[in-house]
Amino acid sequence: MFYGIIIRLYLIDNKHHHLPHIHAKFAEFEAPIGIGDGEILSGELPRKQLRLVHRHG
Repeated sequence: MFYGIIIRLYLIDNKHHHLPHIHAKFAEFEAPIGIGDGEILSGELPRKQLRLVHRHG
């Protein structure tokens, strides 16, 4: 957790995204983000928090 953003790591998720990713949660926002390319797979995060996740990832 940093700057109020909670990060969860998922290496294998055969039910949803089928690739290594993290889930970033901030307030009422949540988005799975691909580890390889940093792209949001679904959901959303505010732009400022997404930049922080990319910077610390």
